Amino acid sequence: MRRRQLNRIRGRRIAMVFQDPSTSLHPQLTIGRQLTDHVRTHLRLSRDAANKHVIELLERVQVPDPEHALRRYPHQFSGGQRQRISIASALACDPEVLLADEPTTALDVTVQAGILQLLRGLTEERDLAVLLVTHDLGVMSAIADDVSVMRQGRIVESAPRHQLFHAPQDEYTRSLLDALPGARDDAPGTAPDTGGADEVEPAAAATKGSDRDV
Repeated sequence: MRRRQLNRIRGRRIAMVFQDPSTSLHPQLTIGRQLTDHVRTHLRLSRDAANKHVIELLERVQVPDPEHALRRYPHQFSGGQRQRISIASALACDPEVLLADEPTTALDVTVQAGILQLLRGLTEERDLAVLLVTHDLGVMSAIADDVSVMRQGRIVESAPRHQLFHAPQDEYTRSLLDALPGARDDAPGTAPDTGGADEVEPAAAATKGSDRDV
């Protein structure tokens, strides 16, 4: 596929939220410049229309005082706010698929819960498919519809969340769950006790479904 064809897909049909927003947001450009340039490129909006669109997005992802936020730089926001801005940027052109690479790893537990709740809400209201890459079984348990567990770059098991947590088939999946006491006993949709989660390194992709044709 040629670069021009890829550019029509990147950010437009498929968008990405990176693990660390401090490195994915340009430190020398205002938030407004970064978000409106993206929108004007793909949606062909005027400057005023792009500003209005971006302000509405920042309001939706709960960034305080979005009009003032447009004139600020990434370092002037907290880590959680920067990640919300990254999500707004990814959603700016109404993509069909959102790839989220460890989007909560650098955040504390309280902020992490807010980001996961935001992703869940956006998925439902925008008919958006989310592919969430994470090493945190608690995150998978809280947000995924279906889960694929990977080992050494290969998928070893794929199943609906409830089935995978309560009746895993693969030995590697069982060993990961056995490392987290109580993980299989939690109700679907609630994060298990991940007391030792940082020591467990499952590579997994969790997906939220969409009815769109991708």
